[in-house]
This record gives sequence, C-alpha cells and structure tokens, in this order.
Amino acid sequence: MRNLRIPVFFYPLAAMLFWGMSFVWTSILLKYFHPVAIIFIRLIISSSFLFLVSLIFRNWEKIRPSDFLLFLLSALFNPFLYFLGENYGLKYSSSTIASVVIATIPVFSPVIAFLVFRERLTLFNIAGLFLSFGGVILMLITKDLSFNVDKRGILYLSGAVAAALVYSVLARKLTFRYKPVTIIQYQNLIGIFFFLPLFLRYDLHSTLQVSLNKEIISSFLFLSILASSLSFVFYTKSIQMLGISKANIYSNLIPVFTAIFSFFLLAEHFTLQKLVGMLLVIIGVYISEWNRRKAG
Repeated sequence: MRNLRIPVFFYPLAAMLFWGMSFVWTSILLKYFHPVAIIFIRLIISSSFLFLVSLIFRNWEKIRPSDFLLFLLSALFNPFLYFLGENYGLKYSSSTIASVVIATIPVFSPVIAFLVFRERLTLFNIAGLFLSFGGVILMLITKDLSFNVDKRGILYLSGAVAAALVYSVLARKLTFRYKPVTIIQYQNLIGIFFFLPLFLRYDLHSTLQVSLNKEIISSFLFLSILASSLSFVFYTKSIQMLGISKANIYSNLIPVFTAIFSFFLLAEHFTLQKLVGMLLVIIGVYISEWNRRKAG
C-alpha cells in the first residue's frame, strides 16, 4: 500500500482557514473577557494539548540549551507581541477588518526573506501577491474610497504584522532543528509566562466574574486547539517546505475565510464588493503558486 501523500498546499491552506476562523472566535470571546485573559487562557489550553499529544505519541523533543534564547525571542514576538496586537486590534475593529490588515503580511515578507535568507520570488509570485493584496484592499475600502476604521485598531494590528514578520525569520531558523509541534508547544509555554504578570495585574478579577456557557467553552477550545495549536504547526511546516515568502502568500486567504464565517456567525455585512475582493485574493494565490505547480 502506498503511503498517503499530503499535498504541500494543504498545510498553509488549513492554517489560514483556522486563523481566519480565529478572528470570529476571538470576537465572540471579547463579549465576555478582556484581550489578555483570552490570550492567556488560550495558550494554557493549547500548550497542554500539544504536550499531551507529544506524550501520547512519544514525539517528545528537548530544547538544546544553546537554542533557548532563540525560543525565548520567537515567543516574545509570537505569541506575546503578535497576540497583543491582534486581540487589541480586534477590540477596536471588526473581525473582517482585523483579518484584512493581518493579510498584508505577504506584502512585506519578501523584503524580509530577501534581506535575511536571500530568497527570490518569480514574476508569478510577485504578480499573484499584488493581485491578492488588491483584493484585500477592495474588501477594506468603503464606497467613497475611504477607510472607515478606528486608528487604534489599525495601530495595534500593524504591530501584530510587524511581530509576525520577525517571528517568520526566527521560526525559519528553528525549523531546521526541531519538529513543528515541538516549536509551537514550547513557544506557547513560554508565552504563558510572558502573559502571566499582565493577567494577574489587570484581568484576574474580571475573569473570575464570568459565568461559563457553551459559547465560551466551544470558542476557547476551537481557538486553542485549531488556531493556536494545529494552525501554527501547519504554518511552521509550510515555512519549512515552501520558504517564508511563498508560505506567507497564503495569508491573503485569511480575510476570505473570516468574511465568510463572520457573515454566518456574527451577522457582519456581506457585500458584492467583498465577494469581488475575495475572488481577487483567491486568483492571486493561485497565480503566485502557478510557477511552482508547473515545476512540480
């Protein structure tokens, strides 16, 4: 019997689907909790899940002492700085707008990849990147061509984008030494200790006042296991197989998934303009991968 071969595109596609949904789940939880509390609880569940999986499948890896600083730095940028920017950005904007800003990561990642790793992109990659980014912009602007967003939200989300770019570089280095599951489980564990002082100082009391319900429990489980665990494992695998630039091109699909699920679960407005924007995003991602498909 031949071994099942998982297509390369499955990993970034699944990661972006779960991340797109994460904006919806986080928006739901923001009705009950402050941003730091959501991240803190999310990381505890995610870290516990990943360590349990490693224990069950005996897939345990220890960190080399020489790599501890690299793990510490990567966890500083993601989950700590990235999630602070993303969750506070969500607090001051809608889930769709937040996902659109996060989707600008591929616009900047080729520059970072070239400067650090000398990765080069084909004309197909570049054309697809700008076409999909055009779709992202179309989803964001209003009919009078203005951006109807809260500046605080954009500022926080821009910080999340910057943190994600730095994290991509650090994660790339770790992928040559450790399995994706190992990288994410230790980063989430370290992230818990980064957030612990903030949680104890600002959010502990308000969190204890919340009465749990099915919506809260299901949102935390989906957010922690799918978005904070499997998504980052798949994304790290994508960087390992495709490189930073090509893996990040798929980030343009995040607002597509977010817009679709926000319409059904959060009753966000869904217009023809958004549909056209999403179509451009999908076409752009396809074009960006065209040259690699022909080569394969």
